[in-house]
Amino acid sequence: METTRKQPNYVMVWAGLAALTVVEVLVAFIAALPKEILIVILIALAVWKALLVAMYYMHLRFEPLRLALMAASPLPLAAILVLAVLAEKF
Repeated sequence: METTRKQPNYVMVWAGLAALTVVEVLVAFIAALPKEILIVILIALAVWKALLVAMYYMHLRFEPLRLALMAASPLPLAAILVLAVLAEKF
């Protein structure tokens, strides 16, 4: 039996990435935010964009869960690094 996969709408994913990029640029130019909050927001937006790219353009959404977990395993290490750098400032 052949299974059919639903193809993602790559134009919508691209539009979402473009919208997130516009939000990043707008957030970066907001001078009223403290630097720490600005950094956390920008990192969260970058992680969101990276997840969209990994899920749709690298096709991890359509792969077995263990492969997606293997690809996502460095994220906690990256979070630890960011927290260590932010904690060093204080």
